[in-house]
Amino acid sequence: MTCAPQLRIPATYMRGGTSKGVFFRLEDLPAEAQTPGAARDALLMRVIGSPDPYGKHTDGMGGATSSTSKCVIIAPASKPDHDVDYLY
Repeated sequence: MTCAPQLRIPATYMRGGTSKGVFFRLEDLPAEAQTPGAARDALLMRVIGSPDPYGKHTDGMGGATSSTSKCVIIAPASKPDHDVDYLY
């Protein structure tokens, strides 16, 4: 079996209550994942361990349900009256 090489992407892991999230700056993502589409979807799903062959959505951060695991992308605001763009 061959595996794709691992990527090193700066991120911050945060926990609040029962939820956990992986936060990325848009500019730190690989170029193909900086725009919506299959590459971004695949990257974010892999980060949280989906699809899980056991159907538990185990994400490596201590969660076993999809509702407690989030991926977030933040970037400078694209609208003049906003502070940041936040993709959840």
